[in-house]
Amino acid sequence: MSRAALADVVAALDALPACTMTGQIRGRRYIATKTLFNEGRSVKLVAEELGGADTISFNLYKLAGGPRLYPCEMPAEKTIRFVLHFEPDPLPPDCQ
Repeated sequence: MSRAALADVVAALDALPACTMTGQIRGRRYIATKTLFNEGRSVKLVAEELGGADTISFNLYKLAGGPRLYPCEMPAEKTIRFVLHFEPDPLPPDCQ
């Protein structure tokens, strides 16, 4: 993956709040949880399709040499597509 493409993924992931949220991608509904570790240098995202069997799971590490994406038992392209196209529903006040 190019650095520019990875930068887009990092920016899209950074735009999501660190909480549990619902939303959609291409008409499919998901519940997703973004969790920060190490003062935000490590990010975990897990999403499950509501009423379906799809799952998304990955870790992103913001290292001195640049970000590294580690999908959990799925192609990186699947996780990238999800982050770039996920549209969260309006967020509750405690999830800003």
